[in-house]
Amino acid sequence: MKRDYFKGKVIVITGASSGIGLASAELFASLGAKLSLAARSEDKLKELAGRISPDPDRDILCVKTDVSVEEDCRNLVDRTVEKFGRIDILVNNAGLSMRAMFRDLDLSVIKTLMDVNFWGTVYCTKYALPFLLQSKGSVVGVISIAGFAGLPGRTGYASSKYAIRGFLDTLRIEHLYDGLHVMVFAPGFTASNVRNAALTADGSRQGKTPRDEGKMMTAEKVAMYMAKGLEKRRSEMILTPIGKLTVLMHNIFPRLTDRLEFSYMAKEPDSPFHRK
Repeated sequence: MKRDYFKGKVIVITGASSGIGLASAELFASLGAKLSLAARSEDKLKELAGRISPDPDRDILCVKTDVSVEEDCRNLVDRTVEKFGRIDILVNNAGLSMRAMFRDLDLSVIKTLMDVNFWGTVYCTKYALPFLLQSKGSVVGVISIAGFAGLPGRTGYASSKYAIRGFLDTLRIEHLYDGLHVMVFAPGFTASNVRNAALTADGSRQGKTPRDEGKMMTAEKVAMYMAKGLEKRRSEMILTPIGKLTVLMHNIFPRLTDRLEFSYMAKEPDSPFHRK
């Protein structure tokens, strides 16, 4: 990776206070980028900014943002352009997960996930697009393997990630000759707090992860892959061997993959489903 590729570029990152967003902010700052960081906790963003930049007032903008609110996303873009004068890369990373059987699920949970995951991506991309077209920049959507093959117990999550992939794939085709780079980025299982914050059937937070986070790809490694994909202007990136295998098998042997996914996910502690 060319260390000067990101130098001076203005990068907007949503969900920047933790997980992949935080790791991406750390990496891009180390590579000389100017950052506009968005999350619901402004205090966490300011703490991060002070830690990763010797001159955060000059190089980093922290914007309290709830991506499910359209006006917050418009404000994020407006303030970024006001401070830096341009946008080169938009990383739509903010996201929320869930774990429950659909039959037990309060429908408000799916609405919440669509508002954050899908509409958050749409809102931020809509308002950043004119500036990305000017800079011939990049828009990234952080999805999941669940955006290629549905995961049992994650109907709302998979639906939102499929929707993001469809939105971004279409956006890429619309701007095929405008110089806009669109990347669908699917990390697979990553060590982060996304499972702790995942919603249960009634909308309450899970509060713990059902998986061994120590065996997962780190958020820092995911951020490095994202940077490489941006530099090469890749249209799609699927990480981890199991992620790549799942997508391949889903396309070739869909019914077998359904059974394998069911068995794999049913082994989670306190799984909401099991084979009768």
